[in-house]
Amino acid sequence: MNTKSAAVATGEARASRRVASAMLIGTTLEWYDFFLYGTAAALIFNKQFFPSLSPAAGTLAAFSTFAVGFVARPLGGLVFGHYGDRIGRRNTLIVSLLMMGIASTLIGVVPNYASIGVWAPVLLVLLRVVQGIGLGGEGAGATLMSMEHAPANKRNLYAGFPQMGTPAGLVLANVVFLTTNAFMPPGAFDAWGWRIPFLLSAVLVAVGLAIRLHVEESPSFSRVVSQHGVQTFPLREAMRVGVGRMALTLGLMIANSAVAYVFMVFTLSYGTKQLDYDRSFLIVCVSVAAVIWFTTIPFWTGVADRSGRRVMFVGGSIALLVWCLVFLPLLGTGSVVAALIAFLGMGVIVPITHSVQGAIIADTFPAAVRYSGTSLILQVGAILGGGLAPIISSAIVGESGGVAGVTVYLVMVCLLSLGSAMALFRRIEPTDSRASSLPADAPTGVRS
Repeated sequence: MNTKSAAVATGEARASRRVASAMLIGTTLEWYDFFLYGTAAALIFNKQFFPSLSPAAGTLAAFSTFAVGFVARPLGGLVFGHYGDRIGRRNTLIVSLLMMGIASTLIGVVPNYASIGVWAPVLLVLLRVVQGIGLGGEGAGATLMSMEHAPANKRNLYAGFPQMGTPAGLVLANVVFLTTNAFMPPGAFDAWGWRIPFLLSAVLVAVGLAIRLHVEESPSFSRVVSQHGVQTFPLREAMRVGVGRMALTLGLMIANSAVAYVFMVFTLSYGTKQLDYDRSFLIVCVSVAAVIWFTTIPFWTGVADRSGRRVMFVGGSIALLVWCLVFLPLLGTGSVVAALIAFLGMGVIVPITHSVQGAIIADTFPAAVRYSGTSLILQVGAILGGGLAPIISSAIVGESGGVAGVTVYLVMVCLLSLGSAMALFRRIEPTDSRASSLPADAPTGVRS
């Protein structure tokens, strides 16, 4: 019996790792598409789709199309969350991957402003909306699939695998962007070569689809079905955890999102146009930081499983606030060494809170309504944090000519998230600092 039990445990462990790996690969491909757009918005789209505007106005317009994807994400979160709680996580994740890949591929063939005039940015925005809807269904679903397949004592670790897809997708997008640029004649990349990384999405989505088709449904959702616990309106039931707790959970994730998009996206435009850094150098800096981000997530999620996520998250929030005070001043020195240090610091600090925020949000809701509730928090937080950060930062620089105001903005956002986290953790029962007060499969109607 012991041998049989060991074999079953080994098989379950392999299945959990297979699901986590599949979620990591899928989220990497979706974030590749999303970040590829962000890089192009910072460096290319102002000239291709808004040539009649001034450089500053064109950059702001390009970042506005980038933000449209964030505005669309709550719609995707609501739709995919609803059906993910009603028909299952697996099928909705397959659809989200297809939407993201098809939209990205079509961006690669959209004519520019010189060819079709105003219809060029219109088509760009429409495809960005489709991207946002697809990603809105991905973030929560992948985290839930991985976490709900996880062993009980490794929920943070497994929930962190989809979080690793964010920096992995960023690195993949930047590597493809840089490689394509490096092998093209001068001027050719800006003219038409930028389309190649988008067209590559067609190949990548086929790979991701083949992997996801072999993933089994979440055990937690299967139990909900077997117990006849599927909700007709899961989002309405998810709200039963309480508006106060949901607001604090939303608040704690905003800083990480805002800071990450300033250092990943805004600095590419600001650094090349205002500080005269080489474009390739900045992309390499962001990519190196993302590699550190990717590789340290398993360490931080392991710490959370062993020692509790609360102290780690609060400490990470404080570190993020401190680094925001020095990040842009270091970049503003014009020194490549100082710039590299600034980006490396972000690579070390950002993953501390990012690694567990998905698990914190998911643990807020019982299994029957977890997809809907988690999607709502993640996507609204993404708008308030990452979606607005490049636009706000660009507007501040355009108005003042400097980035001191951007630093103040980031510090204020960090203070908001730090205060939200501390207030939230005081509200949650302290019986287990590694998880929330809601058990993994708590029935709907449980309030914190």
